[in-house]
Amino acid sequence: MNKSTHFSGQPTFSQLIKLIPKELIHKAVGEHQSDRYYKKFTTWHHLTTMLFACFGNCNSLREVVTGMRALEGRLSSSGIKHLPTRSTFSEANQRRDCQVFEDIYLALKHHWDNVFPDSRKSLENYFIIDSTVITLFQEIFKGSGSSFSDGRRKGGLKVHMAVPINQQSPCVVHIGEGADNDLVFHKYLTLPSESTVIMDRGYRFYPQFNLWTQMKIRWITRLNDSTHYDITNIRLVNANQSKNGVQQDLEVVLGFPQAKTERVIARIIDYIDPITKKHLRFLTNDLKSQPFTIAQLYAKRWSIELLFKRLKQNMPLQFFLGDNKNAIKIQIWCALIADLLINVIRRQVKKKWAFSNIVSLIRLHLFNYLDLISFLEKPETASINQINPTFQLKINLSG
Repeated sequence: MNKSTHFSGQPTFSQLIKLIPKELIHKAVGEHQSDRYYKKFTTWHHLTTMLFACFGNCNSLREVVTGMRALEGRLSSSGIKHLPTRSTFSEANQRRDCQVFEDIYLALKHHWDNVFPDSRKSLENYFIIDSTVITLFQEIFKGSGSSFSDGRRKGGLKVHMAVPINQQSPCVVHIGEGADNDLVFHKYLTLPSESTVIMDRGYRFYPQFNLWTQMKIRWITRLNDSTHYDITNIRLVNANQSKNGVQQDLEVVLGFPQAKTERVIARIIDYIDPITKKHLRFLTNDLKSQPFTIAQLYAKRWSIELLFKRLKQNMPLQFFLGDNKNAIKIQIWCALIADLLINVIRRQVKKKWAFSNIVSLIRLHLFNYLDLISFLEKPETASINQINPTFQLKINLSG
């Protein structure tokens, strides 16, 4: 009988867990003292339990606990020495500060960004910011939108993200109330000088726009229909620009002259997409670039929408393992960690794989002894009369 060459000495889950350097965990635990009141269910055990829930698509505490007990023998290679009970797991989700998982995510992203530096230096300081709402069945976080006829409404949380344009994972994340205005994200966002930020209309805040202009940060968004502006100059639109969809190019001052609020020097570009025929009006402080360049940069904002879709479709974010804010935030941070680990795998494999296909493969073979990197690189050689019993996750340090 033909046998696969893609056997490994460790289950797929263990291979994924080993992508997390233990020193990052120890540092975060030391800073937050997150193991202070726990004898067995440490932060490391908590993290691996949550990752088991993410990769296994578990939707309840019972699924997680019973699933781990059924696989106790294979979990030992992941460094999991103590399996939690439902009460211990639930209590840790409620009491262990979610901040430690945030720090683990950010440190892990920084670690792998150093291992896999992006070669597109020209896009190094380009950021996309946006938010997505996750609906909850209880009003733990204050939800947005109108109430039902009986006066009740579902709760919801809003996740704000800033994503480097050349990366797949966010570098800044804020989890807040679903009813919060998008402007709350500005105080959590620190951008380097001479960078570019691309955002939706919800982040319109004139003092922030002026501050970014002073810092030589280029911002690009879309014009809100209610925005008042005075035209200071009408730029000539040549035939080539018109052919590419540019209809009008204006220099303006935003805001009412008699109001006490700040006014902003900006530029409005009327644009009709040549393919979709959709009319868009871009707003920016960039007075130098070609109009079509502004339109192309704004089009890259779609990548963050794909990130939101990827997280919601592939991570268990429809049902939460706790009914309190801390537990929900822990689950979101761990979903981001799981998403990051899968992207680390994708960056090591030359063969192009859809994110959802890798997630499905991992879910099917989570505790099989499959050499994940080897299989993803050459799945067509899965039936050769050799067995490789050893496991070694190869890291391409050259990126």
